Amino acid sequence: MEEQIKEALEEIRGMLQADGGDLELVAIEGLTVKVRLTGACGSCPHAMITLKQGVEEFLKEKVDPKIIVERAE
Repeated sequence: MEEQIKEALEEIRGMLQADGGDLELVAIEGLTVKVRLTGACGSCPHAMITLKQGVEEFLKEKVDPKIIVERAE
């Protein structure tokens, strides 16, 4: 499952990079994925929306519907 998560995050990174942002995988703990938003995404007031409605929903569709994404500092 870890490899599937990493592959899905690579897909998402392209979308974020197009808007001047990026994300970094910090840890995978069971079904919890911790990521750090960087660039424009790191200081964006909509960062939590990006995490929950963007990254988390994408991972749920691609990998496992029980995945939870948390923001790492």
